Amino acid sequence: MLDVPNWPGHLAGQHVDLRLTAEDGYQAQRSYSIASAPEDRDLVLTVARVDDGEVSPYLVDDLQPGDELEVRGPIGGYFAWEDRMTGPVLLVGGGSGVVPLRSMLRHHRASQSTLETRLIYSVRSPEDVIYRDELTELAGDDTIDVRLAFTRTSPPEWDGLRGRIDAGVLDDLGWDSSPDAVAFICGPNGFVEFVAQSLVALGHPPRQIKTERFG
Repeated sequence: MLDVPNWPGHLAGQHVDLRLTAEDGYQAQRSYSIASAPEDRDLVLTVARVDDGEVSPYLVDDLQPGDELEVRGPIGGYFAWEDRMTGPVLLVGGGSGVVPLRSMLRHHRASQSTLETRLIYSVRSPEDVIYRDELTELAGDDTIDVRLAFTRTSPPEWDGLRGRIDAGVLDDLGWDSSPDAVAFICGPNGFVEFVAQSLVALGHPPRQIKTERFG
């Protein structure tokens, strides 16, 4: 949670750049998706700790209230969902790629949108699900559908998706390839490329497929 003076507000799906400066003057900068909705009071980031990373271990382990960071943003208008859009929404996330999609889901609820919205979220195991309780609660909304796909281990008696998201899953759970339907995909490079190419092959217009990737 960041307190950014004169924050101009953001769109659901945008990100910020954080820059850290060491005592010897060395600087490191990383981009992080905004997890909070435009309507939320606080600016919230969700940082996945990378053991050998330059920035994330400090943010997760060492950052204290009152510490100062350099923040640039909000950045990115292409990968952003606004409630003025008119078609059904497909969100596909891999791992921590769910972060900007969470912002979109929160915005969907805060704006009282009636658009059908589906999240397909690929994770290795139940322990890796980010925002588990919130996603369960959001799934109770009449217009929001949340599907988890476990690639390694799943809960006992799990009757949902298992294994990697493939073209068959996207064909079953993606919306009809209408010109108003829009898809947002976020996750590791290979994951994003595969999902985007599969949706195009299924007939979804490339201009309606928005991607954000990392790694």
